Amino acid sequence: MKALVLGSDDRFTLATAEAPTPGPGEVSIRVEYAGLQWGDVLVGNGHFPTPRPFIPGFEAAGTIAAVGEGVDPARIGTPVTALTASGAFAEFVTAPAVLAFPAEGLDPRTAAAFGWATPTAYDLIGTVTRVRPGDRVLIHAALGGVGSLAAQFARAAGAARVVGVGGTAEQADYAAGLGYDHLISRSAFPDALADERFDVILDPVGGPARLANLDRLAPHGRLAVYGNMATFEPVRISADDLLMTGASVLTHNSHLLSRTHPERLAAGATEALRMLTDRRIRIDVSAEYELADVPTAIQRLAAGGTRGKTVIRIG
Repeated sequence: MKALVLGSDDRFTLATAEAPTPGPGEVSIRVEYAGLQWGDVLVGNGHFPTPRPFIPGFEAAGTIAAVGEGVDPARIGTPVTALTASGAFAEFVTAPAVLAFPAEGLDPRTAAAFGWATPTAYDLIGTVTRVRPGDRVLIHAALGGVGSLAAQFARAAGAARVVGVGGTAEQADYAAGLGYDHLISRSAFPDALADERFDVILDPVGGPARLANLDRLAPHGRLAVYGNMATFEPVRISADDLLMTGASVLTHNSHLLSRTHPERLAAGATEALRMLTDRRIRIDVSAEYELADVPTAIQRLAAGGTRGKTVIRIG
């Protein structure tokens, strides 16, 4: 099969590889499109060390070509969107059957764009911070894969106000279409917020922004941490200070959840997929690349300023 391989020299090359065989509880998928996400940046820059050569890619959409032991053979030939541990930048990939979700009614590009971002956004809003009607929500990386969906899930949950950090003033109309009331640039945070406080803040940034977020929490507010895009330097937070205002700092790691409690991840993903199919939310596929152009796509994602979701055409 055709695959994109990351070598020990940190270079991507198109190569021919042996198609994987599904193990017990797994399915093999003939990939039509793959999704690009921040994990691809982290693997590419060596932050997540992996044995090389390595076929990256963590999101796949296509049809089930074969099933492993314990999986219903009737699933063969059905369209799915799948969350994978690796290998999606290839013509075939294996995935846990529980994380390969039926995608009838979705075109393959949209199915690939569903990826990890959609269930992550759903869980951040519905499970981690439990956004309630009337809540005020602040979302960093507002126009990215998770942020653009989190705003929609927050609106669906009844949030009274949703503010985004990221993007430019020229993208305000685009942000409004996602459910944002207001969009501010990263450089304007937090000064542009004046004295505004929030019940829920989503933070994939880290560093000084994390401390600024704590200062912006309303009493009993919830800060959800799910990444460190700016820096991996630790941020020290006083539990005593949190107690004084009833604030909470929560974390969410969907990749860990896929290994420890995949059924929990699947439950949120299934509901999010239902909302997508019913058109209660939408995914903006903003860019499409060929497999050979993945390095360029990763560079642009790492540089920031992207909006919506990038997909890779495989089949």
